[in-house]
Amino acid sequence: KIKLKYAEDIGVLAEVVETTDALLPSVIQSLNERSDVSGIVIQLPLNDPKVTGSILSLVVPKKDIDGLGKDAIYDPATPTAILWLLASYNIDLRDKKVLVIGQGRLVGAPLTKMLLDSGVDVATADDTTTNLRELCLNSQIIISATGQPGLITNDMVPIDAIIVDAGTSTDNGEVVGDVSDEVRERPDVTITPKKGGVGPLTISALFENLLKAVRSQTHD
Repeated sequence: KIKLKYAEDIGVLAEVVETTDALLPSVIQSLNERSDVSGIVIQLPLNDPKVTGSILSLVVPKKDIDGLGKDAIYDPATPTAILWLLASYNIDLRDKKVLVIGQGRLVGAPLTKMLLDSGVDVATADDTTTNLRELCLNSQIIISATGQPGLITNDMVPIDAIIVDAGTSTDNGEVVGDVSDEVRERPDVTITPKKGGVGPLTISALFENLLKAVRSQTHD
């Protein structure tokens, strides 16, 4: 709904195409071939998460504005939003120790690659990591995208830490992040808000990719 509203606000014609699992590949192929479609987003999660990679890669790269296919030419939206956010506060990542918690397809894995490609000192953690507290305490910037409510507790956060909470999940009907409330109460910690932080910038990054796609296809 937010994507549709944003599209309307900036004059983009957006359409939701609902289909079945069986017909999804043929629907994507049809959209690939339509000259009046400049960008395609596969709304995740799919009913069968195991086929996510293969489905995402059916979108032709020039229309893959989510940047999640194996041959993507655009940067994924949420990692881009996180980097925009840090840059807007003049946070220089090159002299910081950065920890990315969660290595999922949407955020953690592509963000880690983008940071490494930029020469940033990056450590990673996932659901197999056994020394998460130690990794957090040794980091100056913590970026978490696991969807585990309250995963990051106060005793795991070093003094003057910068935290980007990109995790979203539902707890008792409320949308929550990965960072516990006690961390948010600390005056020394700089952290994204529960709502209105990474999310709106993610939508902006998505439509930035769409504009790039339109320009590119116009010149084809």
